[in-house]
Amino acid sequence: MISSCHTQNDVQPELPFSIPDEKIIPLRQSVDKNLQKNLEASLKKNKTWARLINKKKMAVGLVDISDPYHIKFARVNGSQMMYAASLPKLAVLLAAVQALEDRTLEENEQVLDDMHEMISQSDNRAATRLIDLLGFAKIESTLTNPDYELYDPEYGGGLWVGKRYAKKGKRYPDPLMGLSHGASVTQVCRFYYLLAMGKLVNPQRSEQMLTILANPELHYKFVNTLDHLAPKAKLYRKSDTWRNWHSDSILVWGPVWRRYILAALIEDKDGENILRHQPMEELSSPVFFIFCLHSSPIIARPAHNPTIIYSL
Repeated sequence: MISSCHTQNDVQPELPFSIPDEKIIPLRQSVDKNLQKNLEASLKKNKTWARLINKKKMAVGLVDISDPYHIKFARVNGSQMMYAASLPKLAVLLAAVQALEDRTLEENEQVLDDMHEMISQSDNRAATRLIDLLGFAKIESTLTNPDYELYDPEYGGGLWVGKRYAKKGKRYPDPLMGLSHGASVTQVCRFYYLLAMGKLVNPQRSEQMLTILANPELHYKFVNTLDHLAPKAKLYRKSDTWRNWHSDSILVWGPVWRRYILAALIEDKDGENILRHQPMEELSSPVFFIFCLHSSPIIARPAHNPTIIYSL
Protein backbone atom coordinates (compact mmCIF):
# COMPACT_ATOMS: atom_id res chain seq x y z
CA MET A 1 0.00 0.00 0.00
CA ILE A 2 1.27 3.44 -0.85
CA SER A 3 1.94 6.28 1.56
CA SER A 4 -0.65 8.96 2.30
CA CYS A 5 -1.58 11.26 -0.59
CA HIS A 6 -1.86 14.94 0.25
CA THR A 7 -2.69 16.67 -3.03
CA GLN A 8 -4.87 15.92 -5.99
CA ASN A 9 -1.84 16.04 -8.28
CA ASP A 10 0.04 13.25 -6.56
CA VAL A 11 0.50 10.04 -8.55
CA GLN A 12 -1.03 6.93 -6.97
CA PRO A 13 1.12 4.03 -8.20
CA GLU A 14 -0.46 1.20 -6.21
CA LEU A 15 -3.72 -0.08 -4.79
CA PRO A 16 -5.47 0.46 -2.51
CA PHE A 17 -5.44 4.23 -2.78
CA SER A 18 -4.46 6.19 0.29
CA ILE A 19 -6.46 9.39 0.28
CA PRO A 20 -8.34 11.26 3.04
CA ASP A 21 -11.80 9.91 3.82
CA GLU A 22 -13.38 13.30 3.17
CA LYS A 23 -12.10 13.15 -0.42
CA ILE A 24 -13.79 9.82 -1.17
CA ILE A 25 -17.06 10.51 -3.01
CA PRO A 26 -19.77 7.81 -2.94
CA LEU A 27 -19.83 6.08 -6.30
CA ARG A 28 -23.49 6.81 -7.00
CA GLN A 29 -22.67 10.50 -6.66
CA SER A 30 -19.88 10.18 -9.23
CA VAL A 31 -22.01 9.62 -12.33
CA ASP A 32 -20.39 11.55 -15.18
CA LYS A 33 -22.86 12.91 -17.74
CA ASN A 34 -20.53 12.60 -20.73
CA LEU A 35 -19.40 9.11 -19.84
CA GLN A 36 -23.00 8.06 -19.23
CA LYS A 37 -24.08 9.45 -22.60
CA ASN A 38 -21.22 7.74 -24.42
CA LEU A 39 -21.80 4.43 -22.67
CA GLU A 40 -25.50 4.37 -23.54
CA ALA A 41 -24.87 5.41 -27.14
CA SER A 42 -22.11 2.86 -27.61
CA LEU A 43 -24.14 -0.02 -26.27
CA LYS A 44 -27.23 0.83 -28.25
CA LYS A 45 -25.34 0.96 -31.55
CA ASN A 46 -25.43 -2.81 -31.39
CA LYS A 47 -29.01 -3.91 -32.07
CA THR A 48 -28.61 -7.14 -30.14
CA TRP A 49 -27.25 -5.33 -27.12
CA ALA A 50 -29.99 -2.69 -27.36
CA ARG A 51 -32.63 -5.43 -27.38
CA LEU A 52 -31.11 -7.11 -24.35
CA ILE A 53 -30.84 -3.80 -22.50
CA ASN A 54 -34.47 -2.92 -23.21
CA LYS A 55 -35.52 -6.31 -21.86
CA LYS A 56 -33.27 -5.77 -18.79
CA LYS A 57 -31.25 -8.82 -19.74
CA MET A 58 -27.97 -6.91 -20.10
CA ALA A 59 -26.36 -4.56 -17.61
CA VAL A 60 -23.00 -2.79 -17.77
CA GLY A 61 -21.17 -0.68 -15.21
CA LEU A 62 -18.03 1.34 -15.81
CA VAL A 63 -15.80 3.35 -13.44
CA ASP A 64 -12.83 5.51 -14.39
CA ILE A 65 -10.40 5.35 -11.45
CA SER A 66 -7.43 6.91 -13.23
CA ASP A 67 -7.75 9.93 -10.92
CA PRO A 68 -9.02 8.88 -7.47
CA TYR A 69 -10.03 12.48 -6.74
CA HIS A 70 -12.19 12.69 -9.88
CA ILE A 71 -13.98 9.36 -10.21
CA LYS A 72 -16.28 8.94 -13.21
CA PHE A 73 -19.08 6.39 -13.16
CA ALA A 74 -21.62 5.25 -15.75
CA ARG A 75 -24.08 2.37 -15.81
CA VAL A 76 -26.89 0.87 -17.85
CA ASN A 77 -29.48 -1.14 -15.92
CA GLY A 78 -27.21 -0.52 -12.96
CA SER A 79 -29.68 -1.50 -10.24
CA GLN A 80 -31.14 -4.47 -12.13
CA MET A 81 -30.37 -7.51 -10.01
CA MET A 82 -29.69 -10.65 -12.04
CA TYR A 83 -28.62 -14.22 -11.48
CA ALA A 84 -24.81 -14.12 -11.42
CA ALA A 85 -23.64 -17.71 -10.70
CA SER A 86 -20.17 -17.55 -9.12
CA LEU A 87 -19.57 -13.82 -9.37
CA PRO A 88 -21.18 -13.34 -5.89
CA LYS A 89 -18.30 -15.32 -4.43
CA LEU A 90 -16.98 -11.78 -4.03
CA ALA A 91 -19.50 -11.52 -1.19
CA VAL A 92 -18.18 -14.71 0.43
CA LEU A 93 -14.65 -13.33 0.17
CA LEU A 94 -15.64 -10.10 1.90
CA ALA A 95 -17.61 -11.89 4.62
CA ALA A 96 -14.67 -14.22 5.26
CA VAL A 97 -12.16 -11.37 5.50
CA GLN A 98 -14.54 -9.44 7.77
CA ALA A 99 -14.81 -12.52 9.99
CA LEU A 100 -11.03 -12.86 10.07
CA GLU A 101 -10.74 -9.24 11.17
CA ASP A 102 -13.50 -9.73 13.77
CA ARG A 103 -11.72 -12.90 14.95
CA THR A 104 -14.86 -14.98 14.54
CA LEU A 105 -13.08 -17.07 11.91
CA GLU A 106 -9.64 -18.58 12.45
CA GLU A 107 -7.04 -17.35 9.97
CA ASN A 108 -5.51 -20.74 9.25
CA GLU A 109 -3.95 -22.25 6.15
CA GLN A 110 -7.13 -24.07 5.06
CA VAL A 111 -9.24 -20.91 5.22
CA LEU A 112 -6.66 -18.85 3.34
CA ASP A 113 -6.27 -21.55 0.70
CA ASP A 114 -10.04 -21.80 0.27
CA MET A 115 -10.34 -18.02 -0.16
CA HIS A 116 -7.71 -18.11 -2.91
CA GLU A 117 -9.08 -21.18 -4.70
CA MET A 118 -12.65 -19.87 -4.54
CA ILE A 119 -11.60 -16.74 -6.45
CA SER A 120 -8.72 -17.76 -8.71
CA GLN A 121 -10.24 -21.04 -9.90
CA SER A 122 -13.87 -20.44 -8.88
CA ASP A 123 -13.67 -23.62 -6.81
CA ASN A 124 -17.20 -24.49 -5.60
CA ARG A 125 -16.01 -26.81 -2.87
CA ALA A 126 -13.78 -24.12 -1.41
CA ALA A 127 -16.65 -21.62 -1.55
CA THR A 128 -19.02 -24.06 0.12
CA ARG A 129 -16.57 -24.77 2.95
CA LEU A 130 -16.31 -21.03 3.62
CA ILE A 131 -20.09 -20.58 3.45
CA ASP A 132 -20.54 -23.40 5.96
CA LEU A 133 -18.01 -21.78 8.31
CA LEU A 134 -19.56 -18.33 8.00
CA GLY A 135 -23.26 -19.08 7.81
CA PHE A 136 -25.75 -17.16 5.68
CA ALA A 137 -26.59 -14.75 8.50
CA LYS A 138 -22.97 -13.57 8.64
CA ILE A 139 -22.79 -13.15 4.87
CA GLU A 140 -26.04 -11.16 4.82
CA SER A 141 -25.01 -8.97 7.76
CA THR A 142 -21.74 -8.17 5.99
CA LEU A 143 -23.46 -7.26 2.74
CA THR A 144 -26.03 -5.07 4.50
CA ASN A 145 -23.45 -3.50 6.84
CA PRO A 146 -23.99 0.30 6.68
CA ASP A 147 -20.28 0.69 5.87
CA TYR A 148 -20.77 -1.32 2.66
CA GLU A 149 -24.47 -1.61 1.75
CA LEU A 150 -23.61 -4.02 -1.05
CA TYR A 151 -27.13 -5.39 -0.73
CA ASP A 152 -29.58 -2.52 -0.36
CA PRO A 153 -33.32 -2.95 -1.05
CA GLU A 154 -33.62 0.78 -1.75
CA TYR A 155 -31.31 0.33 -4.75
CA GLY A 156 -32.64 -2.92 -6.15
CA GLY A 157 -30.66 -5.27 -3.90
CA GLY A 158 -27.20 -6.15 -5.18
CA LEU A 159 -24.72 -8.83 -4.18
CA TRP A 160 -26.33 -11.86 -2.54
CA VAL A 161 -25.34 -15.40 -1.60
CA GLY A 162 -28.19 -17.56 -0.34
CA LYS A 163 -27.12 -21.08 -1.24
CA ARG A 164 -24.07 -23.26 -0.95
CA TYR A 165 -22.21 -23.86 -4.22
CA ALA A 166 -23.27 -27.48 -4.07
CA LYS A 167 -26.22 -29.63 -5.12
CA LYS A 168 -27.44 -30.08 -1.56
CA GLY A 169 -28.40 -27.35 0.83
CA LYS A 170 -31.30 -25.08 1.70
CA ARG A 171 -31.89 -21.89 -0.28
CA TYR A 172 -32.08 -18.49 1.36
CA PRO A 173 -33.21 -16.33 -1.58
CA ASP A 174 -32.81 -12.59 -1.53
CA PRO A 175 -35.95 -10.72 -0.40
CA LEU A 176 -36.45 -8.73 -3.61
CA MET A 177 -35.78 -11.05 -6.54
CA GLY A 178 -35.72 -14.48 -4.96
CA LEU A 179 -32.22 -15.21 -6.26
CA SER A 180 -29.79 -17.57 -4.57
CA HIS A 181 -26.69 -16.03 -6.17
CA GLY A 182 -27.34 -12.51 -7.43
CA ALA A 183 -25.71 -9.22 -8.30
CA SER A 184 -26.26 -5.84 -9.91
CA VAL A 185 -23.53 -4.07 -11.85
CA THR A 186 -23.70 -0.94 -9.68
CA GLN A 187 -23.12 -2.97 -6.54
CA VAL A 188 -20.33 -4.96 -8.18
CA CYS A 189 -18.69 -1.71 -9.24
CA ARG A 190 -19.13 -0.42 -5.70
CA PHE A 191 -17.40 -3.53 -4.35
CA TYR A 192 -14.32 -2.87 -6.48
CA TYR A 193 -14.50 0.87 -5.85
CA LEU A 194 -14.58 0.44 -2.05
CA LEU A 195 -11.79 -2.11 -2.39
CA ALA A 196 -9.65 0.27 -4.44
CA MET A 197 -10.22 2.97 -1.83
CA GLY A 198 -9.18 0.63 0.97
CA LYS A 199 -12.65 0.81 2.54
CA LEU A 200 -13.59 -2.87 2.61
CA VAL A 201 -12.87 -3.78 6.25
CA ASN A 202 -9.68 -1.65 6.36
CA PRO A 203 -6.76 -0.81 4.04
CA GLN A 204 -4.75 -3.86 5.11
CA ARG A 205 -7.66 -6.26 4.56
CA SER A 206 -8.52 -4.53 1.28
CA GLU A 207 -4.97 -5.15 0.16
CA GLN A 208 -5.32 -8.81 1.17
CA MET A 209 -8.45 -9.14 -0.98
CA LEU A 210 -6.76 -7.41 -3.91
CA THR A 211 -3.94 -9.94 -3.69
CA ILE A 212 -6.45 -12.80 -3.80
CA LEU A 213 -8.28 -11.27 -6.78
CA ALA A 214 -5.07 -10.55 -8.74
CA ASN A 215 -3.75 -12.58 -11.66
CA PRO A 216 -6.89 -14.61 -12.53
CA GLU A 217 -6.19 -18.20 -13.54
CA LEU A 218 -9.30 -18.50 -15.74
CA HIS A 219 -8.54 -16.71 -19.01
CA TYR A 220 -11.90 -16.17 -20.69
CA LYS A 221 -14.40 -13.34 -21.19
CA PHE A 222 -12.76 -9.98 -20.36
CA VAL A 223 -9.39 -11.52 -19.49
CA ASN A 224 -9.18 -13.32 -22.83
CA THR A 225 -9.08 -9.97 -24.60
CA LEU A 226 -7.05 -8.06 -22.04
CA ASP A 227 -4.30 -10.68 -22.35
CA HIS A 228 -3.77 -9.23 -25.84
CA LEU A 229 -4.75 -5.58 -25.41
CA ALA A 230 -3.11 -4.93 -22.04
CA PRO A 231 -0.60 -7.72 -21.34
CA LYS A 232 1.24 -5.63 -18.74
CA ALA A 233 -1.83 -4.49 -16.84
CA LYS A 234 -2.62 -5.99 -13.46
CA LEU A 235 -6.07 -7.59 -13.40
CA TYR A 236 -8.33 -8.15 -10.40
CA ARG A 237 -11.28 -10.23 -11.48
CA LYS A 238 -14.25 -12.55 -10.76
CA SER A 239 -16.64 -14.00 -13.34
CA ASP A 240 -18.78 -17.01 -14.22
CA THR A 241 -21.27 -18.59 -16.61
CA TRP A 242 -24.22 -20.89 -15.94
CA ARG A 243 -26.49 -21.83 -18.80
CA ASN A 244 -27.67 -18.51 -20.35
CA TRP A 245 -26.41 -16.33 -17.50
CA HIS A 246 -23.01 -14.74 -18.01
CA SER A 247 -21.20 -12.38 -15.68
CA ASP A 248 -17.82 -10.74 -15.51
CA SER A 249 -16.21 -8.10 -13.34
CA ILE A 250 -12.71 -6.71 -13.42
CA LEU A 251 -10.53 -3.95 -12.05
CA VAL A 252 -7.81 -3.13 -14.59
CA TRP A 253 -4.69 -1.43 -13.27
CA GLY A 254 -2.33 -0.50 -16.08
CA PRO A 255 -0.70 2.74 -17.16
CA VAL A 256 -2.46 5.87 -15.90
CA TRP A 257 -4.86 5.93 -18.86
CA ARG A 258 -5.87 2.27 -18.40
CA ARG A 259 -7.27 2.18 -14.89
CA TYR A 260 -10.92 1.28 -14.63
CA ILE A 261 -13.58 -1.04 -13.24
CA LEU A 262 -15.88 -2.88 -15.64
CA ALA A 263 -18.82 -5.14 -14.75
CA ALA A 264 -21.34 -6.83 -17.02
CA LEU A 265 -24.28 -9.17 -16.49
CA ILE A 266 -25.99 -10.81 -19.45
CA GLU A 267 -28.83 -13.28 -19.82
CA ASP A 268 -28.55 -14.62 -23.34
CA LYS A 269 -27.29 -17.73 -25.06
CA ASP A 270 -24.59 -15.64 -26.80
CA GLY A 271 -23.52 -13.87 -23.62
CA GLU A 272 -20.11 -15.52 -23.58
CA ASN A 273 -19.51 -14.31 -27.14
CA ILE A 274 -20.49 -10.76 -26.18
CA LEU A 275 -18.05 -10.75 -23.27
CA ARG A 276 -15.23 -12.56 -25.01
CA HIS A 277 -15.11 -12.45 -28.79
CA GLN A 278 -16.40 -8.90 -29.19
CA PRO A 279 -15.65 -7.75 -25.68
CA MET A 280 -17.10 -4.30 -25.83
CA GLU A 281 -15.17 -3.29 -28.96
CA GLU A 282 -18.19 -1.39 -30.26
CA LEU A 283 -18.74 -0.11 -26.75
CA SER A 284 -15.16 0.96 -26.22
CA SER A 285 -14.35 3.32 -29.05
CA PRO A 286 -16.05 6.43 -27.63
CA VAL A 287 -15.28 5.54 -24.01
CA PHE A 288 -11.66 6.12 -23.23
CA PHE A 289 -10.74 3.47 -20.75
CA ILE A 290 -12.38 0.21 -21.72
CA PHE A 291 -10.38 -1.77 -24.23
CA CYS A 292 -9.53 -0.07 -27.54
CA LEU A 293 -8.33 3.16 -25.96
CA HIS A 294 -6.21 4.14 -28.92
CA SER A 295 -9.33 4.60 -31.05
CA SER A 296 -10.65 7.44 -28.87
CA PRO A 297 -9.88 11.14 -29.28
CA ILE A 298 -6.90 12.32 -27.27
CA ILE A 299 -6.63 15.51 -25.27
CA ALA A 300 -3.97 16.86 -22.99
CA ARG A 301 -4.20 16.48 -19.25
CA PRO A 302 -4.82 19.78 -17.40
CA ALA A 303 -1.84 22.09 -17.13
CA HIS A 304 -0.64 20.88 -13.74
CA ASN A 305 0.59 17.69 -15.43
CA PRO A 306 0.77 18.28 -19.19
CA THR A 307 2.94 15.26 -19.93
CA ILE A 308 0.14 12.74 -19.47
CA ILE A 309 -2.53 12.37 -22.13
CA TYR A 310 -5.98 10.95 -21.67
CA SER A 311 -8.49 9.55 -24.14
CA LEU A 312 -12.02 10.82 -23.66
